[in-house]
Amino acid sequence: MSIDKDTVRKVANLARIEVSEALLEKTTAKMASTLTWVEQLNEVDTDNIEPQSSVMDLPPHWREDVVTDGGIQEKILANAPEATQGYFVVPKVVE
Repeated sequence: MSIDKDTVRKVANLARIEVSEALLEKTTAKMASTLTWVEQLNEVDTDNIEPQSSVMDLPPHWREDVVTDGGIQEKILANAPEATQGYFVVPKVVE
């Protein structure tokens, strides 16, 4: 894929990256080289390859879903400047 300086300027602008005129030629060459390499990936035959979520065949490790930090409502509300019926009391804000 060919890429020119205007395209590099546009991509840099969209990415909010400042590319000086002095580096524009070098950046254009690097981007063109990268895109050429990516185009080579299109040549790889992946028709008979199953999608993977990992490179290793390991079952996912699931932890037991258990509440471990509950039951301390009184301790938490002890830090509140004001609490009522088990809840924090905050000033009413109406705009």
